[in-house]
Amino acid sequence: MVGMSLKKNSRKRSLLFGRVFLVLALFIMVGTLFSGCGEKKVYRVGILSGVKNMATVGKAFKEKMTELGYIEGENITYDVQMPVNYMEDIDRISKQFVEDKVDLIFCYPTEAALGAKEATAGTNIPVVFAFTNIENSDLINSIREPGGNITGVRYPGPDLAIKRFNIMQQLVPEAKIYWLPYYLDLPVCYPQLEVLRPVAKEAGITLIESPLRNAAEVEAFLKQRAEKPDFDALFCIAEILTIQPDVFLVMNKYTSKFKIPMGGALMEVDGYSSVYGVTIKNSDAGINGAVLADKILKGTQAGTIPVISSESFFELNYKEAKKLGLNVSEGLLVQADRVIR
Repeated sequence: MVGMSLKKNSRKRSLLFGRVFLVLALFIMVGTLFSGCGEKKVYRVGILSGVKNMATVGKAFKEKMTELGYIEGENITYDVQMPVNYMEDIDRISKQFVEDKVDLIFCYPTEAALGAKEATAGTNIPVVFAFTNIENSDLINSIREPGGNITGVRYPGPDLAIKRFNIMQQLVPEAKIYWLPYYLDLPVCYPQLEVLRPVAKEAGITLIESPLRNAAEVEAFLKQRAEKPDFDALFCIAEILTIQPDVFLVMNKYTSKFKIPMGGALMEVDGYSSVYGVTIKNSDAGINGAVLADKILKGTQAGTIPVISSESFFELNYKEAKKLGLNVSEGLLVQADRVIR
């Protein structure tokens, strides 16, 4: 009887140990399978900042992302790239982001957006653009439904070109010939030129359109007019030639010498300044871009998110206008979002 009791107790202990072993094994398996589930996702975002003086767009983007809960070094990292050779480097950087398998590309301006879209074709990498003209390009299907894996913040180039033109007319109503330099073969220029030509014709104003590449070509153009200018105003559209510091200096030194107003984009380099600028706030473009990026990283398909259109921002350098002897009306001062006195 004692032997039988010992055998029964032994059998019970074996069953108990077996059950404990199975439970422990199950816990180990579950722990192994779901060990990574509690880890936070760390997003990798590539930022392609196409133009140096637009660096505030990327800065505002990152600051807004922080507000939205994306803490750099904890749950998000940024690879910020700025091209040296504009068009070639845009393509190279965009392709590198794809090879690095970033979670999202934030890019600006227009050429960077076009390069990023081309590089990400056939991938699942979403693109958020800013400071970008969408007219006359295949960048998106429509503002309401951009399509594909792209959305962003529109730069209203043609609208701003007309507003810049109207302000120049108000500042110098006697001017009848505008010199309009722009970067050769840049897609962003053509929609602006298309809307300006008929408006200028109707106003009786001649546009001297000059597609150029660099400061040397601008200087060569002006040397032909070293003694006497053949234009009354220097008018800038939204593009990259006239906002390059070396190009700007060549142009503004010439216009200052002959007291010719230069406007469209507001800049100041080494004490030389244009009179006014109509653009958008760089920071707003970055903030709106972050709002779109947040939606995408939370699971919304980029191509289903409507494109945001930026509001215009008019800055007037009243001090420069008075230096040139321009009569600035009270109405124009009221229109300005910012006046430099």
